[in-house]
Amino acid sequence: MKVLIVASGSRGNAAIFEAGGTRVLVDAGVGPRVIARAIEAGGIGGPPHAIVITHAHDDHLGHAQKLARKLDVPVWVSEATARVARLTEAPRVRVFGAREPFAIGAITIAPLPIPHDAAQVSLVVEGGGLRAGIATDLGEVPPGLADHLAACEVLLLESNHDPELLSRGPYPAHLKRRIASARGHLSNQQAHAFLRELSPRTHTVVLMHLSGTNNAASIALEVARDALAGRAVTLHAASQSTPLLLDAAAPPPVALPGAPPGARGAVDQLRLF
Repeated sequence: MKVLIVASGSRGNAAIFEAGGTRVLVDAGVGPRVIARAIEAGGIGGPPHAIVITHAHDDHLGHAQKLARKLDVPVWVSEATARVARLTEAPRVRVFGAREPFAIGAITIAPLPIPHDAAQVSLVVEGGGLRAGIATDLGEVPPGLADHLAACEVLLLESNHDPELLSRGPYPAHLKRRIASARGHLSNQQAHAFLRELSPRTHTVVLMHLSGTNNAASIALEVARDALAGRAVTLHAASQSTPLLLDAAAPPPVALPGAPPGARGAVDQLRLF
């Protein structure tokens, strides 16, 4: 399985998962030209055969209908998202249960509800015996999420903000409260706590949905490295504007032997176009 992260951040999110000749676009927060350029640069087989939406916020849903019309592909949404999203211009809309696995060609997708201020799901995408999990736009880690993602070779995990940068940043107080709430976004420290218990099967971690105002890749990576010290894990920070191609079958890097706490056990290598 290949994973092409097209864009990740508050200005738009999209990732393509490819396995067995099937390509699925998860979220459509950027337009057709951005996705086409990423596909051409990434060298995957072609455009997606379906679009799956995690939740009904514009940075994940905003371009779904345009893309669906252009590519003549279905849009898959959860029952809760279908109730609030206006998808009348999409050629076909498919509805999935928030806890029921479903198949698109050679790819199987298993959703799990996670806490956000719109009905949101974490997804495990499986193809060719390999799995990639995505968990972004959640304010806290709910019971069951670690088990949901435990069998994944690749994990795309939100590391949205640094609490100190958020508290003294330019956002109005109500928006700061929303971001930091249990229905907002994961902080670097919340991601750290989750990564401390990372499944031994996971060999690649990508930090997702980094705030351009309240975070920095250098800060998020430093926090995540501490959590992964001594682990054989490749670590990336996804970008809003630079695509990233991953191979779920890629072997992990060698961990630092006998790494003490806080040592740089994770390897962060950017495989960018």
